[in-house]
Amino acid sequence: MRALILGTVFAAAATPAFAEMLLASTDVKAGSPMAVAQVFDGYGCTGKNISPSLSWSGEPAGTQSFAITMFDSDARNGAGWWHWTVFNIPASVHGLPAGASERPAGLPPGAIQGRTDFGSAGYAGPCPPPGEHAHHYEITVYALRVPALPLGANAAGAEVAASLKTNGLATANIVGRYGR
Repeated sequence: MRALILGTVFAAAATPAFAEMLLASTDVKAGSPMAVAQVFDGYGCTGKNISPSLSWSGEPAGTQSFAITMFDSDARNGAGWWHWTVFNIPASVHGLPAGASERPAGLPPGAIQGRTDFGSAGYAGPCPPPGEHAHHYEITVYALRVPALPLGANAAGAEVAASLKTNGLATANIVGRYGR
């Protein structure tokens, strides 16, 4: 079973008509609890910290690259929490296998993972404080109008997000949940 979520067009008036972008995952189901395989391993969480499998389609004409983010808007710091950013994914790529973040050859050539709010580059799964309501983890794929963002592996999630807003054509997302 695959979760499909319709995308959002950033500049509908300036973009030719196209099918809406879709994002699917065999690991994350929209609105459902995230599996232990995707949960962080540290800070009291005992998951496997495996980045989820993702596939996407329906990007608009003019897409030159893709980016993926995972963001927890429920984090109690008031600004949310960046769990994953990967950008400069070539336009010819339409998916990532489970565990792509952890394997040296798991990401396509040229793709870069930014720094999470845990302080390191790569995927960092859900790990909300114990006793809080289940947090929402929004995984978003972005179709971009540029072949590469001018950012490096030390780019913070907020910095990546700002660049994505500037260069985005369309998005699609899946929102999973996790609480402990």
